This record gives sequence, C-alpha cells and structure tokens, in this order.
Amino acid sequence: MALRTIPIRRAGNRDNLFMGGDRELVMFSGLLAFALIFSAQELRATIYGLILWFGALFMFRIMGKADPKMRFVYLRSRIYKRYYPARSTPFRQNPPSQGKQYQ
Repeated sequence: MALRTIPIRRAGNRDNLFMGGDRELVMFSGLLAFALIFSAQELRATIYGLILWFGALFMFRIMGKADPKMRFVYLRSRIYKRYYPARSTPFRQNPPSQGKQYQ
C-alpha cells in the first residue's frame, strides 16, 4: 500500500508581509511618520516624515526579500552574549576565581 501524500498549499504557508516588508515594522514606521507629520504640521516635518516613510519602506522591502523572518533572527541574536568561552567538558572543576566571573 502506497503512502498517501497531502500537498501543502503555498497560500496557507506564506510569511506575514505587508507592502513587501515585515508587517509590524512597516506599520510602525508608517505610524511614526504619520505622527511626525501631523504633530509638527510644517512643510519641513512633512518632507522629513515622507523621507522617513519611504526610506524605511525601501529597507524593509530589501529585508523582506532577503529573509522574511530577519526581524526574529535579529531579536534572538540580541539575547546571546558577545563571547562564550571554550570549555573542555561539563564535568570540569573550575577554580573559585573563574566561577565568580559568570555570576
């Protein structure tokens, strides 16, 4: 008896992108640009807000094309330390002076 195969449809397995970039980042940058434009209500603030909006949208589209989950990778990498010292075995007996630096 042959195994039954179930196709995984592409429409149900897509990343959550909005306007080509990560949905939350695009919407938050639009909110910041909107707040800048309408709180200052000057021509210069409008120009800066539009530049901010289109620049952020451009960068988020590039980021979305390269890796749609790049935001989560970046946030997870912020948790890690800069340097993890090499250890030979988990059963090694560390001297007291070495154990103090990991607290």
